[in-house]
Amino acid sequence: MSCLRWVCRWNAPVPPSVSHLASGQLRKKSPLLVMRLTESRSEPKTRANMPLLRQLEFAFRSTNLLFVGPPGVSPGELINESAGKMPAGHTAGTAVLLQTARELLRSLGAKRIATELRVEWNSRLKTAAGRADHRQKLISLNPRLVEHPAEIDRTLRHELAHILAQFRAGRRRISPHGPQWQQACYDLGIADEKRCHTLPFPTKSYAPRFIYRCPNCRRDFPRVRKIKRTVACLACCRAHNGGEFDVRFRLKLLTA
Repeated sequence: MSCLRWVCRWNAPVPPSVSHLASGQLRKKSPLLVMRLTESRSEPKTRANMPLLRQLEFAFRSTNLLFVGPPGVSPGELINESAGKMPAGHTAGTAVLLQTARELLRSLGAKRIATELRVEWNSRLKTAAGRADHRQKLISLNPRLVEHPAEIDRTLRHELAHILAQFRAGRRRISPHGPQWQQACYDLGIADEKRCHTLPFPTKSYAPRFIYRCPNCRRDFPRVRKIKRTVACLACCRAHNGGEFDVRFRLKLLTA
């Protein structure tokens, strides 16, 4: 018997199994092969004797995390419906929404991101009707929109405008609901779109914990969360520096 750091072998002889060839000669079979053939015939397929990839697929299917579409459809063409569970009986035409969004992007010259775009129903959205992630090319919709069918298409275009506006701006940072977004809304057929919806979704209000003040105009800016990056008073920057950032008007924290 010889033992190494990663290998342990036992050199004891193992009686081989034999079988007859067509010519009448004897052929030795590996005892490991005999064992596998015996197990495959006698034992049912369980998670213990599955290959690793099959075990992973079994785990995903058992937790309902693996979305299986119709044959011949690639995963990129499917909508990630597992992220948010839709109410039973309401499909809301998710495939139509994705196709509509991609056609809109192609018609506006954004063919590159049209093929990467994804749409999902996200049950984590509570007060927001939708959310757009331009880095992931992902639009998330609130499942409660199925209670307001007329707002589904408008919400889709609202979020699509965020992705389109950032695509046009490139790597330059833009305001979430600034002129670029407004122009994208106009191009998408929702010129009168507002930044916030008026749907009767449950809302939560939190008392502000942080108060920031502009040293120039003395205006206070209450915030629930602490501001992590340097910001300045927009009104003072517009009035005294052409809208560009000016360190003179940097907001200062008063209370915490």
